[in-house]
Amino acid sequence: MAKGRELVGRIKTTENMRKITRTMEMVATSKMKRASDRVAAARPYATALGDVISSLFNADLAERFPLLRQPATEQRAAVLLITANRGLCGGFNANLIKEARHTLAALADKDVQVDLHVVGRKGIGFFRYTGHDLTSARTDISDRPTAEDAASLVDGLMAQFTSGAIDSLYVIHSKFNSVLSTPPHTDRVLPVAAPTRAGAGRDYLLYPSADAILTELLPSYVRNAVYRALVETAAAEQAARRTAMKSATDNAGEMLNLLRRTYNRARQANITQEIAEIVGGAAALQG
Repeated sequence: MAKGRELVGRIKTTENMRKITRTMEMVATSKMKRASDRVAAARPYATALGDVISSLFNADLAERFPLLRQPATEQRAAVLLITANRGLCGGFNANLIKEARHTLAALADKDVQVDLHVVGRKGIGFFRYTGHDLTSARTDISDRPTAEDAASLVDGLMAQFTSGAIDSLYVIHSKFNSVLSTPPHTDRVLPVAAPTRAGAGRDYLLYPSADAILTELLPSYVRNAVYRALVETAAAEQAARRTAMKSATDNAGEMLNLLRRTYNRARQANITQEIAEIVGGAAALQG
């Protein structure tokens, strides 16, 4: 019964693995619900900001507001890649890294120098392994990002854009459309382009002035874009982990069924062989 004992060990191991993956699936489902709630809460504020900026935007503002400056040529760009700190979420991180590589290649084809900023251990590990220089690397942002996290990421980049050190900022993140649709996405956050919103053209009463309002709103708009990227990526990570763990749990169940059938067949064969040996021995004694 050496084979039988081996099968029993494999069955116990697979059962333990299925318990772990099922637990991780349940935890990811709970975290995904909270993360998707944060995504839904962030969208109305972003829409309202876009409405106001669309209504106030005109071509002359770029001379007074550096964040609206449209460079004649793009010579240096900053790329902010947002990945996860942990794995076990299918191709989630690989898809984000692939999107980042495409963006970097497209910028290199245009002879644009790139400063790469990476959030998350998975992205940092990949680009360090491939020998790519990182301008900054952050692993301290959790799966519950805050507005302060977004500000700490983008405030320095806004200052660089204002001073002319960089000409653009690209943010690469996952877009949380639904539990099963979380594609990687690249947003050009700087320079700020006038968003097209349904609320554009509304008649606002402005106090103290349009310039004063835009001075406050434009940095908030950029920070909000990065905050949304963080919360959508966090929600997409949990959705991907839930899907991966559900698939692992289902596969473990199928493997258990196969191992149990194999064990039963081996046990039946062993019993049959022992019965045959007993019958044969009895016949030999009688003969």
